[in-house]
Amino acid sequence: MKAPDIIFENSDFIVINKPAGLVSIPDRAGSAESLKDILQKKYEQIFTVHRLDRETSGLIVFAKNEKAHQFLSQAFESRAPEKIYLGIVQGRLINKEGSVDIPLMEHPAKKGMMIANKKGKAALTHYIVLEEFRNYSLIQFDIQTGRTHQIRVHAQQLGHPIVCDILYGNGKPVFVSSFKNNFKLSGFEEERPILQRLGLHSFQLKFKDAGGTEHQFEAPLPKDMKALLQQLRKHG
Repeated sequence: MKAPDIIFENSDFIVINKPAGLVSIPDRAGSAESLKDILQKKYEQIFTVHRLDRETSGLIVFAKNEKAHQFLSQAFESRAPEKIYLGIVQGRLINKEGSVDIPLMEHPAKKGMMIANKKGKAALTHYIVLEEFRNYSLIQFDIQTGRTHQIRVHAQQLGHPIVCDILYGNGKPVFVSSFKNNFKLSGFEEERPILQRLGLHSFQLKFKDAGGTEHQFEAPLPKDMKALLQQLRKHG
């Protein structure tokens, strides 16, 4: 595994642009190396502040000492930071902006899955449609809470799940042939998917540190999501 892409670091915390496919912290089975494992090899101490799903790319913060960990953890739990995500969803939304205020809870039978339920914990997501295509939309999500799989479940509740979502959507990879008319391959070439992981990216993050200094970070879209958008702009 190559060294993580460091967006910013100081004596208190480090901001990483996490690639898709890498778990944030060790899972219960400990079967895969996590981003935290990689960072612990470089730093004497590293503390978890928040997490991203394995297939979600983008900005994630780790603390480098106990004092910063306590402050940042409390800040994230109190909903103080601004967290903006970009997601590619299936279909076109009727309402081009709005909010989803639906509580979430763990699925009673399916481990690792969340469901919308009035008995769950409060979850609020604001969204704005940035671009529309024939069968897809690029959406900006502003999450006011940080529940597990929040954007994914709320997108499902809107009727427009995130592309390639195996839990809350159809899980199918996206091929150019699915939206480009008269798409042809040469010879016996087999078409490869242009995107085959969850189309969700932690794009912007803004928060204040313990000293009151405000920090704002941005992680550019990764190549796979950027490539899909380029093709959709041409043919979708």
